[in-house]
Amino acid sequence: MKFQVHQFDNGIRLVHQPSASLVAHFGFIVLTGSRDEEEDEHGMAHFIEHVIFKGTKKRKNYHIISRLEDVGGEINAYTTKEETCVHASFLKEDYKRAIELIYDICFNSVFPEKEIIKEKSVILDEILSYKDNPSELIFDDFEEQVFHGLPIGRNILGTPEYLEKFDRNSIRKFIGNNYSTSEMVISCVGDVNFGKLVSFCKRYFGTVESKNRIKLRIAPNGYKPEFKSLEKNTFQNHCMIGNIAYRVDDKRRIGLLLLSNILGGPGMNSRLNMSLRERNGYSYDVESHYAPYSDTGIFMVYFGCDKGKFNKSLALVYKEFEKLRKDPLGSLQLSKAKKQILGQVAIMSENNEALMLSMGKTLLVHNQIDTLEEIRKKIDAVTSLQIMEAANDILDPGKLSVLRYS
Repeated sequence: MKFQVHQFDNGIRLVHQPSASLVAHFGFIVLTGSRDEEEDEHGMAHFIEHVIFKGTKKRKNYHIISRLEDVGGEINAYTTKEETCVHASFLKEDYKRAIELIYDICFNSVFPEKEIIKEKSVILDEILSYKDNPSELIFDDFEEQVFHGLPIGRNILGTPEYLEKFDRNSIRKFIGNNYSTSEMVISCVGDVNFGKLVSFCKRYFGTVESKNRIKLRIAPNGYKPEFKSLEKNTFQNHCMIGNIAYRVDDKRRIGLLLLSNILGGPGMNSRLNMSLRERNGYSYDVESHYAPYSDTGIFMVYFGCDKGKFNKSLALVYKEFEKLRKDPLGSLQLSKAKKQILGQVAIMSENNEALMLSMGKTLLVHNQIDTLEEIRKKIDAVTSLQIMEAANDILDPGKLSVLRYS
């Protein structure tokens, strides 16, 4: 992989990887998400992601939607706990059109009051839809349990009560307090000359006034494990088990990523899938997740099962935890685990849209991007002892929290 990087005078960074594809991918990412909200701003980052599409100084919402779709392109956006992204996919001859549009959306939105009112109803429906899906809702409820009382623990969508109070002034206040050019990255994968790309982007993004972060994030502390059971009147039991974990710049995170992949990664041969699904038929869906944040992290295992099989399923999960804590991986097991995760990374890098988003986030957080060969070296350097140490740290029964929907 060949990455090309440029930084504009205002601090905005640009990363590009050439591709011979007819389709190009372009994204703008800012290191601002739901954890940057005050309590009365709960849901604001996600709300802004919606309303920036509703009108700019020179475009109405229909013209924003049509600008790329008229030429077969797509534009989308997402919000996480720590970043917001607007991105597009389009034919390579439409680079100028896509770059100008994303700049216009991100920096010239006027937030029409009529559209704000309308979008509140759309997001309210999104919130209600999410509450109807317990296998997704439990992830947010678990993070709220682990990071209780902190912005990083709150869900991204917000609540109807706070959503109703948002207006143009509160939107602009949040942007002014949290959007910093030193924490903005443009990411691109496509068939375009890098010099021309820099020139295109400088014409728009290079004119943005320089600004550094004003408001600092609240680092989590004082975690206490907790077992919680909630009545949700669901057909299945849904369960989350987990613990706080390593932050994004902790060197131990690579070992924990391997551990998570072995335990409940996307492969059908993960230990939890083999135990709960293949050997016992207790669960259709069982998986593990490790999410590193800027100053903390969280490790989670999810499973859903028949209500009568909950205790047996939970016991099997703890049994797999105990094996990883007590039995070091043999050389063949370790080699297979490394090959598997490296293959997953390589396959993902073949998806140019996913690669563009990954490049942007990595540069935003680490200010550098590893090639596949550099990633291979980091994975190869992980030892069986390091994985077992991560297991003993993160999967210690005395440190684990549990959330059950029944």
